[in-house]
Amino acid sequence: MTGLIEQDVYCPYCGEPITLLVDSSVEQSTYTEDCAVCCQPMLVHVIANFDGELGQVQVLREDDTV
Repeated sequence: MTGLIEQDVYCPYCGEPITLLVDSSVEQSTYTEDCAVCCQPMLVHVIANFDGELGQVQVLREDDTV
């Protein structure tokens, strides 16, 4: 399955659970998205398997490194 997939994560700033829509059609991507609760900018790092399934979703503070 490829395309947008809902992924539940916790904000690295406020710790609240949020749901992100991540794109599994790209093998690897990193982008910035604001937390829906506290509005802080988070780095979202997505790794998808070759078949389009999510392998890993990592959410970090913007000043952290992947």
